[in-house]
Amino acid sequence: MFKKRILIVDDTELIVRIITDILVPAGYDVISAYSGEEGLEMVRKEKPDLILLDIIMHGMDGLEVCKILRADESNNLMPIIILTAEDDEEQKLQGLELGADDYIKKPFNPRELVARVRNTLIRIDRNRWANPLTGLQGNLEIQAEITRRIFRKDVFTVVYADLDNFKAYNDVYGFASGDRAIKLTADILVDCVHSFGTQTDFIGHVGGDDFILITSPDNIDGICENIILKFDDKILELYSAEDKNNGFITTANRQGQVMQYPIMSISLAAVSNKARNLISHIQVAEIAAERKKRAKTILGSAFIQDNR
Repeated sequence: MFKKRILIVDDTELIVRIITDILVPAGYDVISAYSGEEGLEMVRKEKPDLILLDIIMHGMDGLEVCKILRADESNNLMPIIILTAEDDEEQKLQGLELGADDYIKKPFNPRELVARVRNTLIRIDRNRWANPLTGLQGNLEIQAEITRRIFRKDVFTVVYADLDNFKAYNDVYGFASGDRAIKLTADILVDCVHSFGTQTDFIGHVGGDDFILITSPDNIDGICENIILKFDDKILELYSAEDKNNGFITTANRQGQVMQYPIMSISLAAVSNKARNLISHIQVAEIAAERKKRAKTILGSAFIQDNR
């Protein structure tokens, strides 16, 4: 696995050496720049995974460097940790307002430095993996979460959520409205898991109109029943009065035939290791896909339990 590359921008050679001596044994690749101008050039050339940026430097200071970096959209997800003087609260606040992700006061504790660098990198990586529309974790995190629970021998239930008649709605109302339907679904899932699940539950966005949630078998009924209740109520707000009154929309299918499609509904299919042995996220996905097919044969919103 590639080492994360850390860029130190500080005009004091001693500070650069101290930080390097802390981060290299912690498993990071460290590069350095001794001025704001050199730091900006290093960012362009080296594309570091994180920047440790001193505020007080000769010439261009760290606040200006931070401002320039954040003005470039290509650097939006590049984490910046600012180094501030122990007693200068104003520096810290200015840096955070300009877009810095965290700060460390000098002189710093080596353990704190490593912890803040590690935690910031983890948080940014999660943001990169998250779906930009819903903010939920994507396929890599979903697979990792299922694998972790299997490895820990947790008893859990995975619910696959999929929208019915979404494509027809998207074709008639347009992509922007389709995005609103997906965002609404994500919000409903999050609300119901928070209300009827626990803090250890997980919600992921596979992509498009497909979602995953992971919870305890004891919570599954309350979560899924309320997802259906809220979805069937809220989804009507995304339709015109005419379509809502009709209970369907009219559009042509791929063969050019004019068809009537019911109001969107949600299909929920559960897979649990409560009464079976699950060994991989691939197996979970295969069982969930089969359960989802059954759920989608039911008219309207439906929840298929894992009765094995």
